[in-house]
Amino acid sequence: MYFGPFSSYEEYLKELERFHGKKAPGGVLALHMVSLARELLPEGILMDVICETRKCLADAIQLLTPCTVGNHWMKIVDTGRFAAVFYDKQTGEGVRISLGMERLKEYPAVNEWFLKLVPKKDQDLDAILEGINRAGAALFDSSPVMVDPKVLQVRPKVPPVICPVCGEAYPPYHGPVCRGCRGFTEAYFREPAGARTEK
Repeated sequence: MYFGPFSSYEEYLKELERFHGKKAPGGVLALHMVSLARELLPEGILMDVICETRKCLADAIQLLTPCTVGNHWMKIVDTGRFAAVFYDKQTGEGVRISLGMERLKEYPAVNEWFLKLVPKKDQDLDAILEGINRAGAALFDSSPVMVDPKVLQVRPKVPPVICPVCGEAYPPYHGPVCRGCRGFTEAYFREPAGARTEK
């Protein structure tokens, strides 16, 4: 079993709880997914990851590998699926690993937790974690993949530009106006009337 920078399962679980906020079964599933990825990929490659969910899996990958959102070695393409593509950042060759729904049925406590068939208050966390650890890699489907060459392109580091609307700095490749002012993202905050400070 691969524990990344941690010496044991217990040490990983403790750090997962600290970093993620709880002993999340998804973080333990991720431990087995990352271990499987290391078995399936050649040794010594520079690995990047595309994580298909913003939930537990993303945090665990950041704990277990050098791939983080901040260093751009992990990208999140939020399909909502418990899956990830682990690949050689030079060649794009890799493997997609996903939680197998048919496989899950063989582990009732894990199946009930993942598919939310039992209310959270009635779930037995120890039984769920024990089921995940007993099953390990048997819970996952995997297939070789080739990452789209566009994903492999490294954007050149260029100085930011100032948005003519809000006056804040942003990457010039986003266009003539920042994405926030263009409405590219959903509004996630609002300022009370009169609260904006002078530029």
